[in-house]
Amino acid sequence: MNNHNLALQSRVCAETRKWIGTPYQHQASFCHVGCDCLGLIRGVWRSLYGAEPYDVPAYSVHWAETGKAETLLEAAQLYLHEISPEAAVPGDVLLFRFSPRHIAKHCAILTGPSRMIHAYWGRSVTETSLTPWWQRRIAAAFQFPHING
Repeated sequence: MNNHNLALQSRVCAETRKWIGTPYQHQASFCHVGCDCLGLIRGVWRSLYGAEPYDVPAYSVHWAETGKAETLLEAAQLYLHEISPEAAVPGDVLLFRFSPRHIAKHCAILTGPSRMIHAYWGRSVTETSLTPWWQRRIAAAFQFPHING
């Protein structure tokens, strides 16, 4: 990993930690006001790059959904750099699925060895352990793109 990657990943972790305590609110993305798991990723994106690359369509609050439309995974593949989950380091984005038959519907930012920050129903944005329960549900991992300049 080069110094540019380390600087970006450090910046991602620092920005993500600013969101801790933000109340959960479905489809919101405002630090200290309200957000969901995707809203957290969107807010970190805005702090790094400015405007979001596209308007996020409406989505359901339930993350244990079945179906074929991998909307979250496909959007991540368009705007983030996919890596193997085993290669994920602090500052990387993790996507989760409830079970192999469910679509990916939850995301978090890795912040340390077996630590992540995420938002979920009934909780504010929080830093928690990446327990074996969560590890078994990782669907994909991504890095934020390099910042030019």
